[in-house]
Amino acid sequence: MTNSTTQAPASPPGSGADAGSQQLSHRQILTILSGLLLGMFLAALDQNIVSVAIVKIANDLDGFSEQAWATTAYLITATITTPLYGKLADIYGRKPFYLLAIGLFVIGSVACTFATSMYELAGFRAFQGLGAGGLMSLAMTIIGDIVPARERVRYQGYFMMVFGIATVLGPVLGGFFSDLNSLLGIDGWRWVFLVNVPIGVLALGVVAKVLNTPHQRQEHKVDWFGALALAVAVVPLLIVAEQGREWGWGSTNALICYGIAVVGTAVFILIEHLMKDAALIPLRLFKSSTFSITIAGGFIVGVAMFGAISMVPQYFQVVRGYTPTKAGLLMLPLVLGIMVGSQIAGQITKATGRYKVLPVAGTAIITIGALMYAQVHYDSPLWQPLAYALIIGLGLGSCMQTLIIAAQNAGPRKDMGVSTASATFFRQMGGTLGVAVFLTILFNLLPNKILDAFGGVLPAGFDAGQLGNLQSNTSGIAAMPDAIRIPILVGFTDSMHGVFYAAAGVSLLACIVLMFMKEIPLQDDPTAAQSPVKQPTDVDQLATAQASSWDERQVWEGAEAALSERAPEPEPEPVLVGAGRHASADTNGYHGAYQVGAASHEKVLASAGLTGPETTHELGGSLHGRVHREDGRPVSGAALTLIDQRGHQVGRATGGDDGDYAITAPDAGGYVLIVSANGHQPAAVNVTVGNRPQELDVSLLGSGELSGVVRSAVRGEALPGATITLTDLRGEVVGAAISGGDGAYVCNGVVSGTYTLVAVADHMRPSAVTLTVPDTGLLRHDIELSSMAVLAGSAWAEGDRAVSDVQISVLDAAGELTATARTDEEGHYVVTDLPEGQYTVVARGYPPTTSQVVVSGGEVSHDVRLGYGPDDRS
Repeated sequence: MTNSTTQAPASPPGSGADAGSQQLSHRQILTILSGLLLGMFLAALDQNIVSVAIVKIANDLDGFSEQAWATTAYLITATITTPLYGKLADIYGRKPFYLLAIGLFVIGSVACTFATSMYELAGFRAFQGLGAGGLMSLAMTIIGDIVPARERVRYQGYFMMVFGIATVLGPVLGGFFSDLNSLLGIDGWRWVFLVNVPIGVLALGVVAKVLNTPHQRQEHKVDWFGALALAVAVVPLLIVAEQGREWGWGSTNALICYGIAVVGTAVFILIEHLMKDAALIPLRLFKSSTFSITIAGGFIVGVAMFGAISMVPQYFQVVRGYTPTKAGLLMLPLVLGIMVGSQIAGQITKATGRYKVLPVAGTAIITIGALMYAQVHYDSPLWQPLAYALIIGLGLGSCMQTLIIAAQNAGPRKDMGVSTASATFFRQMGGTLGVAVFLTILFNLLPNKILDAFGGVLPAGFDAGQLGNLQSNTSGIAAMPDAIRIPILVGFTDSMHGVFYAAAGVSLLACIVLMFMKEIPLQDDPTAAQSPVKQPTDVDQLATAQASSWDERQVWEGAEAALSERAPEPEPEPVLVGAGRHASADTNGYHGAYQVGAASHEKVLASAGLTGPETTHELGGSLHGRVHREDGRPVSGAALTLIDQRGHQVGRATGGDDGDYAITAPDAGGYVLIVSANGHQPAAVNVTVGNRPQELDVSLLGSGELSGVVRSAVRGEALPGATITLTDLRGEVVGAAISGGDGAYVCNGVVSGTYTLVAVADHMRPSAVTLTVPDTGLLRHDIELSSMAVLAGSAWAEGDRAVSDVQISVLDAAGELTATARTDEEGHYVVTDLPEGQYTVVARGYPPTTSQVVVSGGEVSHDVRLGYGPDDRS
C-alpha cells in the first residue's frame, strides 16, 4: 500500500482573525494619539538635541575623544530592545510596556543631567536607550491595534510629522542650551537632558489616563536567549558603524567585530528556529514574501533616509556657515514635505485600500530629490537646497509609514507588536549603516575634492596637516581668507555630491526591490462603525421587531463587509445557522430571533478576561460565550463582528484560545452576530441584547474538505464503491464518503487537525493512515489499496467423490506457509485475504498432492484431486 498526499496552498497571512474591539471615533483616537506622540517626541527630540550639543558636552567633561561612545551606547540599547518590546507587548499588553519605556527614558535623562565624565554619560545614555527602544515601535503598534488598516497611514503620518518637528526643534534647542553658561544654577548643556523630564512626566500622565486598549494575553515564553544572541550579533556591528572610520573598516578591531557578529547572527537564527512562535522575531513571518520584501525595502530606505538627512544640516552648517539654530530652522521644508507626503499617502490608502504604489513612488521621489541635491553648489541660491529638501521629504512621507502598514498587514494580528518592532528594528539598522557609510564616503572624498578645488596643489600656509584637521573641526573655516575658504567650501560641496549620488542609488535600489512586493489589500471599512438605531428595551417587543424589521439584503451586505475584513481573498458565503445551547429549536438561521438568557456577572468578566468591580458598567449590554466545533472542541482565535439592522458594524472581538469570547453592544436591541475562523464556515446569528450580560454559544462547521482518489495498488485502476471513514484523535467519526465511479471521494466539513483515514473496499486490504489537515482546511490524499483475493474450491477423490476434512495449505512463491484451511462435509474449502501472486496448494489426507495457482484479485476457484498413484497401489 502506498499513499500520495498533496497539501493545498495556505491562505495569505492576512487572513487570520482580526482582533479588535468597537471602532473608536476620530476624537478618541486623537486623544490616545496625543500620549503616543509625546512619547515618541521624547526620543526624536533627544537624538537631535544631543547631536548638536555633544561637542560642548564633551569639552566640558574633558572627553572629546570619547564623545562617540555616548551615541554608540544609546544606539546599542535602543536598537536591541526594540524587538524585545514588541514581543513582550504581544504577550502582556501594550500599555504597561509603553509606560515602562517612558519611565526608563525619563530616569535615564535625569541621570545624564548629573554625569561627571564621558564614561558616566555613556552609561546613563545606555540606560536611556532601554526606554527609547519601545517609544516609537510600541506607538505604531498601538495605532495598529485601534485604527483600521486603511486609515492607519493617516494617523501614523502624525509620527513622521513629530519626527520632522523634532528634527527642526532639536538643533534649535540644542544650540540654545549649549550656548548658555547656566540656567537656574545648572550648566546650560545639562538642560539638553533635563528638558526631557517635564515632557516625559506629561506623557506618562496622558498615556496612563487615556490608553485603555483591550489585550488578550498570549501564552508564550519570553525569548531571552534570542535577545542575548541578537545583542551579540548587533552590538559589534553598531560599534563598527560608529568607530569604523577611526579604526579603519579593515582593521583588526573591525574584523573581530565582524566575526562576532556573524557567530551571533547564526546563533540567533538557530534559537529563533527552535523557539518557533515564542521567538523574539518568529522566522515564520519571513515565509510571507510581502513581509520579507517590506523588511528588506525598509532597511534600504533607512540607509538612504538617515544618510541623506544627515547631510542636509552638514551643508547648511559647514558650507553655508549657519549656526545650529538657523540650520535647524532651514530643515522646515524637509519637515513640510514629510507632513504633506504622509497626508497624501494616508488619503490614498484610505480611499483605495492599496499601498504598494506609495513606497515605490516615494523611493522614486527620494531618488529624484537626492539627484537634484547633488547639483547644489556652495553658492547656489538658498531656495534650491530648500526646494530639493522638500522633494526628499515628500518621498519620505509617502513611504516610511506605508512600509510599517505593509509589515503589520502581512502578519497575523497576534504578531502586531513583533511585526512593527521588526520593521522598526531593521530600519534603524539601515539608518545606522547609512550614516556610517555616507560619512565615510564624505570624508574619503573630502581631501581629494579640496585638493582638486585648489588646482591640485595646496596653497602656501595651508598644508596637509591642516587639511586633515578639517575632518575633525570645521569651526575655523569661516575665519579663513577667501582664497583658502572658497576652495575648501567647493571641496566640501563636491564631496557631498558623491554622498547624494550614493543616496540616490540606494533609493533606486529600494524602489526596484519594493516593486516585487505582493500587495495584500487593506480590507478595513472606515465607515463600518456607526451607532445602531435605538431599540425597544422590552425583550418580547425586541423579538417581534427583530423578526419584522430586518432587511435581508442589509443583513447579508453587513455580513459580507464584516467577513471581508478577515482576508484579502473572498470567504465562502455565510450560512445562517442556529448555535449553542441557548438557541431556540424552531428559529434556526435568519428567519427567527434568538432569545439569549442572562448569565452571571462573574462569568462575563471571566470570558472577557477582566476583573474588578470597575468593569460592571462597561459590560452591561454584552454577549459572551464559547465558539466551538460540532464535536464540542473549542475554536480558537475566532473573529466576531456585531452589526446593526442597517448592516453597519458596531462591535468586534476575537475569541480566546479556549474559544471563549465577549463582545459589547452599544445599546439594547436587535443585532446580527457574525462569527468566522480559519478552516470553518462562517455563521451569522440573530441576537437580541438587553441591558445585562447574556450568554450565547456558537457552533461552526468546517469549511475544508479532504479529497482524493482510491486506486488499486497493482493495476492503478480506480476503485468505485470504497468506503472512506475519517476519525479524530478520540476515535470519533467526523466524516465518511463512498468513492464514485472514477474512484474519487470527498469528505466535507473538515477543519484543521490530525485525523485517521480508513479506506475499505471489497476484496481489498483495508488501509489506515494518519493525516494532518492544514489551517486552510484543504487536503488532497490519494489512496492505493492492495488486492485481497479469495481462493476457494473442492477436494475430490476417484469417482468424483467429495472428500471432507482435507487439510489445504497455501505456500507463497518463497515456499513460506501463507494460509491453511480444511474442507467441510461437502469437500469445500475457502482461503481468504490473499495478496495477489503465485501460490502452491498442498492437499493432505490421502497421499499429499501439490498444484500451482495464480491469484490476481477477486475470487479464484481451484479444485484439488486426491488418490493413489500407480506406485502407491503396488
